[in-house]
Amino acid sequence: MYQGRCAACHSLDHNGVGPAHRGLFGRLSAQVPGFGYSDALRAARQVWTEESLNRWLADPEKFAPGQRMGVSVPDAQERAHLIAYLKQATAPAK
Repeated sequence: MYQGRCAACHSLDHNGVGPAHRGLFGRLSAQVPGFGYSDALRAARQVWTEESLNRWLADPEKFAPGQRMGVSVPDAQERAHLIAYLKQATAPAK
């Protein structure tokens, strides 16, 4: 699901159109070095948790009005699967 929903803009380890996802959980929003975040996401000052990521993916514009991510995941089951994958796959590299 990550490949179909996210990989066009994101990767685990490198910034692209969107920021890298490695170390996502527990990180404050808009904190990946070298990525140009919107003022809206910087101002959101949210720590990425399962709950905050669920709200973000469901409706990015509601989460941070003025943000730049043009994709949402409206289906709750798809979000749950994606969040579970991200939690496992984005753990800090060892």
